[in-house]
Amino acid sequence: MPEIKEIKLVLEDGTVFEGKSFGYHKSIAGEVVFNTAMTGYPESLTDPSYKGQILVSTFPLIGNYGVPKSDEENGIPKFYESDQIHISGLIISDYSFEYSHWNAEGSLRDWLIKNEIPGIFDIDTRALTKVLREKGSMLGKILVDDTDIEQYDPNFDNLVAQVSITEKKTYGNGKNKVVLVDTGAKYNILRCLLKRDTTVTVVPWDYDFTQEDYDGVMLSNGPGNPEMCEATIANIKKAIEIGKPIFGICLGNQLLGMASGGKTYKLKYGHRAHNHPVIKVGTDSCYITSQNHGYALDNDSLTDDWEPYFINVNDKSNEGIRHKSKPFFSTQFHPEASSGPTDTEFLFDDFIKNIEDYKK
Repeated sequence: MPEIKEIKLVLEDGTVFEGKSFGYHKSIAGEVVFNTAMTGYPESLTDPSYKGQILVSTFPLIGNYGVPKSDEENGIPKFYESDQIHISGLIISDYSFEYSHWNAEGSLRDWLIKNEIPGIFDIDTRALTKVLREKGSMLGKILVDDTDIEQYDPNFDNLVAQVSITEKKTYGNGKNKVVLVDTGAKYNILRCLLKRDTTVTVVPWDYDFTQEDYDGVMLSNGPGNPEMCEATIANIKKAIEIGKPIFGICLGNQLLGMASGGKTYKLKYGHRAHNHPVIKVGTDSCYITSQNHGYALDNDSLTDDWEPYFINVNDKSNEGIRHKSKPFFSTQFHPEASSGPTDTEFLFDDFIKNIEDYKK
């Protein structure tokens, strides 16, 4: 076992948690959020939606299956959600210094150190999560060697601009042309589109994609405050006028809602897990979904042409919208989640069907 150094987490309300360092030994600041998923830390750490955040895993043992190989397929990593780690820091209860998995090529610790991401273990993450649930997500600092730093609130930065690609890129050679607006897109959205006979053109967050030759628009997930994405919202408004099928996921749900006249608000501590139950409005169908978001669309702000598509069973918040007559819909959850349930992946099939029906 390597030398263990002392490290601590300091929340903005003054609460201090002392632990041991197992990642890169440096001080950082960000928004402290928690995820209750039991598996999938390689996917979570590379999810651009976590940009600027210090991630707390409530599952007690992390690192036991290492990190996967860096193989590529269709020009993108096969087992990660982006090309890099996006979290600012990782906080866990117990770290497994030994790992075992058929697909592992290294340890979580070595991966964090290589990417200069601090990690803390031996912290009571249940007590920490209780604080965040009662008081809400709050700012925090990971401090080493008692070196203090300034607080950092990522909600005042345009995080989407930091994680989005800067030039458009095309993948696949299928019959249906889809524009994927990259506001922090997970690669599994791209994978799900490519296996459905599509040509996918990925464009930057502020790119006017309405000038492209496309059959449908995919609005991706992403980090931060949706109000920072004014350019994206303006382009979505144009796409709504054009009328071709639109499918939004997570941040894409919020942006589609805002482009249609709706409003968003910040959740107390967000939805980050693999087990959020949602009801399809007008049915008795309940789906267990994977989620990662800190903002939500206000159901009451929807205009007359739109209606809620899914509702969260736990807090009745919006989990999707759809247009009453046109082929536009979106979900707040991740129907393509690779580390969680896949029982809502049929929504991709619905999107492709909308495209093919529109082209008739």
